[in-house]
Amino acid sequence: MSWAEEEFREIDLGDERLDKRAIVLMDKLSARPTASIPSACGGWAETQAAYRFLSNDEVTWEGILAPHWECSRRRMAEQPLVLCLQDTTELDFNGQTTSGLGPLSYEAQRGMYVHPTYAVSVDREPLGVLDAWMWARQPKDAEGLREGITESTRWIEGYERVAEMAAELPSTRLVYVADRESDMIDLMARATELGNPADWLLRAQHNRNLPDGDKLWPTVMSGKPLCEMRFLMPSRQGQKAREVCQQLWARRVDLPHGRCGTIRATCLVAKEMNPPAGTDPVVWRLLTNRQAETPEAVAELIDWYRARWEIELFFHVLKNGCKVEALQLGALEGLQRALALYMITSWRVARLMRLGRICPELDAELMFDRGEWQAAYLLNKKKPPATAPRLNEVIRLIAKLGGFLARQGDREPGVKTIWIGLQRVTDFAIGVKFLREVQAENCV
Repeated sequence: MSWAEEEFREIDLGDERLDKRAIVLMDKLSARPTASIPSACGGWAETQAAYRFLSNDEVTWEGILAPHWECSRRRMAEQPLVLCLQDTTELDFNGQTTSGLGPLSYEAQRGMYVHPTYAVSVDREPLGVLDAWMWARQPKDAEGLREGITESTRWIEGYERVAEMAAELPSTRLVYVADRESDMIDLMARATELGNPADWLLRAQHNRNLPDGDKLWPTVMSGKPLCEMRFLMPSRQGQKAREVCQQLWARRVDLPHGRCGTIRATCLVAKEMNPPAGTDPVVWRLLTNRQAETPEAVAELIDWYRARWEIELFFHVLKNGCKVEALQLGALEGLQRALALYMITSWRVARLMRLGRICPELDAELMFDRGEWQAAYLLNKKKPPATAPRLNEVIRLIAKLGGFLARQGDREPGVKTIWIGLQRVTDFAIGVKFLREVQAENCV
C-alpha cells in the first residue's frame, strides 16, 4: 500500500471513481512535486483525467483534505502536547487567466491567500494540516473599502477550531501558536470566554497601555532577566546561520479589554545580547495564557514559539518545491482542489526531513516502499541491504540525489534536496517496476 493509499484510506468524495482518482493523483503529484500537472501525470489520458478531477464541481477541497485531517488527529492523539501553528501566505498568479482571483498586497496583482493550521509535535515532527482558509480578496470600491468578511476573523475562527479539536483529544494538550498579525485582544477574549480549552501563544506587536498607565514592554523588562538561552538560528533570507544568545523576562499582566474588563496573560520578552555587527538583534515579545514562573517554563515557551518556523518551511515546500504558483487552472475552485493535494504533499516532504533527524533509527519501510528505498541505494551506486535500513540512511541517500554533499561535519539535509531527490527515486522505482513486469510477461 502506497503512502497516499494509507493517508486517503477513508476518503469519501461520493463516488468510488473519484476516490480512486484522488489517490492516483496524490501519488503522482507527490512523486514529482516540481513538475507541472501534465509532466507529473505522464500521459495525455492521465492529464485529462487530472484536469477533469480538478474542475469537477462535485469535488470539494474540504473533501480532499478530510481523510488527511482524520489521520492528523490520530497522530496528534499519540502526543502529550501539540503545537497548532497558524500563518498566512499569498500566492501570486499575476498574468494568468484563472477566474475568481483577487488583489494581493498591491491592487494590480492577482492571486489568492492560504491560511492553514499546521500541527507539529514539540520535537517539531509535522503531524498534518488541520484546517485551512483559502480565499481571494474583493477589489476595493470607490471609497477604498473592501467587501467581504474581515480577514482578521480567520485568526479567531482558527483558535475556535483548535478549541473544538481539543475536546476531541482529551489526552493531548493543544497550543495555538501564531505570529504578530494574531495579536488581537478579541482573540484572547474569545479564548478566555471558552475557558482556554487550548493554550495560546502569540507574538505581540502592540505595546499596550496597562491599567496603571504604564506601557507593557518596559514594565516586563523593568526587573532583572530570569535567565539566558542560546540556540542556533538557521540561515534565512541571505543571512548565515548563527548562534543567538537571548536574555529572557516574564511577567503576569492584566491587558485592558472593554467588554471583559481585563485579560490575564503572561508577557514574555526574549532579547538578543551582543548581536554581530550590522545585524539587528533577535527580539521576541510573546503573550500567552500560560503561567511561566521559572526559567525552565519561560525557555520552554520560547522553544515552542521557535517551532513556528516549521510553518515557514511548509510554505517554502508548497511554493518553491511544489511550485503551486505555476498552476494553470481555469477557476479559483480548481486551484483550491489542487492546493489541497499539494498541501498534503508539502507536509509529507517536511515530515520526512524532520523524522530523518529526530527518529533516525526508524525502519525506512514505515515511510517508503521497498522499491523506493532500494532505488535510493541503486542511484547512489550502492548495493541495497537485504533488510529495510534506517530511515535516516535512506533520507540522506535521497538528499544526495538532490545535491546534498553529505560531507563530514555537514548538518542533516534540508527540504529542497529531499524534494529533488524524491523525484529521481520515484521515477527510477517506477521504471524498475515496469521493467520487471515486462520481463515477467516475456517469460510466460
